[in-house]
Amino acid sequence: MLVEVPHAGLVVPSDVRAQLVVGDGTILRDSDLYVDRLFAKAPEHGATLLKSRISRYVVDLNRAPDDVDRQTVRDHPAPRPTQSRGVVWRSTTEGQPALREAITYAELERRLALYHAPYHAALAAELERKRARFGHAILVAGHSMPSAGKGGQPRRADVVPGTRGRTSASEAVIDVVDRVLSASHLSVKHDDPYRGGWSTARYGHPERGVHAVQIEVNRALYADEVTGDPSPPGVARVEAILLSLLDALGALSL
Repeated sequence: MLVEVPHAGLVVPSDVRAQLVVGDGTILRDSDLYVDRLFAKAPEHGATLLKSRISRYVVDLNRAPDDVDRQTVRDHPAPRPTQSRGVVWRSTTEGQPALREAITYAELERRLALYHAPYHAALAAELERKRARFGHAILVAGHSMPSAGKGGQPRRADVVPGTRGRTSASEAVIDVVDRVLSASHLSVKHDDPYRGGWSTARYGHPERGVHAVQIEVNRALYADEVTGDPSPPGVARVEAILLSLLDALGALSL
């Protein structure tokens, strides 16, 4: 197993900070806060843990390297249709501007080379090492989500497993995820509203022996969504459930 946590980081290097118009509170709110803490003991349960320390406002590691539009990278040779939160975010989750101005293609390439490419090179190499040794590898992508969507939408499920329409992992893996989470008295809603991001789509190919599941945890289970403060009982409960999930996945014979 390999657990990746790409969005819990808060570090913004000074050169990138100068290009942003967002404050520390926004960077904190738009991170997957404390998910690295929830999975910190994953190596004690047989999994490799890969986590990023940088903020998604530097580069979003769960997006394709070419996932940018013209408004974000003004001289990109092949921009995608409008996408304000691609591999580089130009707006916050609240829809407020994040960038002081559009960045250059050279700046995008610099960020990709410094952060995105090394992260995914490490992730891909470790998955292949595990697949070669064990015959298969399981990627668990750890994320968190606000308890509700915008505009007064109803509260989301406690956990949303994303498998790209049940294609990025075998039914055996997906069944274990659903069974362990449901047995823990958590509400579970598969692929809604998150089906799995770039990592899940890129690496999840069960026919090749690599299974990927994105796990979105409702932040209200373990933190105050207004202040960002963790709830120690909530953290302990969610951590125990996630570690039991790793134990169950590790016991699978695929």
